[in-house]
Amino acid sequence: MEAALEEIEFLARSSNRVDVLRLLAADTHTRRSLAEATGASQATLGRILEDFTDRSWVRRDGSHYAATATGRLVADGVADLLSILETEAKLRDVVAYLPTDAMGFDLRRLADATVTVPSRTRPSAPLQRVLDAMDDAERLCAFSHTLNEQSLSVAKRRVKADEQTFEAVLSESAIVALAADARLWAELTALADEGGRIRVREDDVPLSVTVADGTVYLLVRDDGGILQASLHTDDEAVRSWATETFERYWRTATPFDPEAFEG
Repeated sequence: MEAALEEIEFLARSSNRVDVLRLLAADTHTRRSLAEATGASQATLGRILEDFTDRSWVRRDGSHYAATATGRLVADGVADLLSILETEAKLRDVVAYLPTDAMGFDLRRLADATVTVPSRTRPSAPLQRVLDAMDDAERLCAFSHTLNEQSLSVAKRRVKADEQTFEAVLSESAIVALAADARLWAELTALADEGGRIRVREDDVPLSVTVADGTVYLLVRDDGGILQASLHTDDEAVRSWATETFERYWRTATPFDPEAFEG
């Protein structure tokens, strides 16, 4: 382990080392082409290539250099580690609120996700990101433990205008909360009357997910229900998880019957 950590430290001390190794793992290069790609001086490249040759990470063929099999192995590992650390940095401020036990995909699949958090000037930015997507989507499906007035309003308007198909699975507790507010209840029942397809899941729905034309949006709340962030991604694995989860919930849920919650 200590030797491996020393090698990690060796690479981490210089971004040029990482860049050169990744370039050589992808293709052969001359020192001139490496200098053009990295901006490193010839003297720096000379030291890097000598160190890599000593480790058998790089071989020389005339004026060209290429990574060996073990060099490519190290380059792949470094790329994976960098991707993991970049993803961790992106999620660091919201990970405490992520229901990771219910997220059936590797967090590395969020490497390209966009994270939107509230700011002093835009406190509703996470929700607005989702509302904008809903307003543009032709097909929308969702599963959630809550549904806010703005989402209901957008969905009702789009469905009524025959501009969107809307399918949602809501937890029973979410329906009960909506039924307790006359305005929200009117919006929900109007959405159903206009053609929005809604089902009720007796068990809890641990997170709020919307799939708008294939893009997955997650709304992240703290224990008090305060919205902390939205994440959206087009990653195929996340989309498959969201679609499969929605379909499973849909099969086991019951059609929304307003009379069951009125009285």
